[in-house]
Amino acid sequence: MRKFAVMKRKTHISHAQIPRMAAYVVTTTLLLAFASEAGAQSRDKQRRAQVDSLLAARYYRKGGIDTAYLQRPTSKWTITAKANVSGMKIQTEGNESDNHFTSEIKSDRKATISVGVSYVGLSLSLSLNPAKLAGKYHDYEFNFRSYGKRFGFDFSYQDAKNFTGWHEHDGLGRIDLPTDILSVKTLNMNAFYVFNHRRFSYPAAFSQSYIQRRSAGSFLLTVSAQGQQANLDGEQTSELEMMNIGIGGGYGYNYVPAKGWLLHISAQPTFIVYSKTSLTFSDSRVPLRYHFPEAIITGRSALVRHWGNKFLGMSAVYNFTAIGHKDNLAVHNTKWRVQTFFGVRL
Repeated sequence: MRKFAVMKRKTHISHAQIPRMAAYVVTTTLLLAFASEAGAQSRDKQRRAQVDSLLAARYYRKGGIDTAYLQRPTSKWTITAKANVSGMKIQTEGNESDNHFTSEIKSDRKATISVGVSYVGLSLSLSLNPAKLAGKYHDYEFNFRSYGKRFGFDFSYQDAKNFTGWHEHDGLGRIDLPTDILSVKTLNMNAFYVFNHRRFSYPAAFSQSYIQRRSAGSFLLTVSAQGQQANLDGEQTSELEMMNIGIGGGYGYNYVPAKGWLLHISAQPTFIVYSKTSLTFSDSRVPLRYHFPEAIITGRSALVRHWGNKFLGMSAVYNFTAIGHKDNLAVHNTKWRVQTFFGVRL
């Protein structure tokens, strides 16, 4: 039998070769890491490009609108500076144990300034209250609104003690109410559906994410809600509590008198279908009895001027609630907000 011998070859590495091999390994590892990082950055860039493409496609989509009446601005970026002023008033009238009473309280006007940035429909803003920064305003207020092609809403909540007013009660006379004894918490909400959303645009008047090219109007379906709790802590304590929900409709119109101009006006009356309201004087409670018609009315207006890549305007939102009857208890509640703005599209 022939035997085959398998010879193994041994490799010897000299001390001089070790640094070169180490350098090769390190260099190869770094190149692979850089290649992996570059690939990851490329993938991230592709993902961002895909997201940007989807957002742009959604923003500039022409389906669902009549382009003879509405147009999207061609720019993706919009920077807007705003100045806001708001206020509130509450009036009551009624009878308690056959004694007639009336009252009126008003809040100090609140002023804020803000800067907002919008990118293909996504917005971010920062608001400042100069009086609050100076320590002269200690109340809290939150406002949020969203106006789309078909649906839109306004929501506001305020917790305030900056009210002054007066209260007049038979047998007690008229009493002036200083700010340190009044506390009011208020919630207002209005949501609506636009029927003629192909030609009429709320965003054209209030967010400038559309441009109204020709005059158009639309009927609106509306739901409103308003809640409030007011406390008077003085020589005579009293508390007003209310919650109201209304359903109704309205009409809005965008008037374009000339190219680059827009005048908006709308009214949305809703009839109250649920109401729970009462006024308490010390230990005496005066319930509110339903008296038709009881309503929550929301009104809006705006004036906008476009030229080039700039726009300038003013808008206002007005909420009014009327419930009850003065023979028992009637409450009138007013909340308003006015805004001026200047924007640049990039």
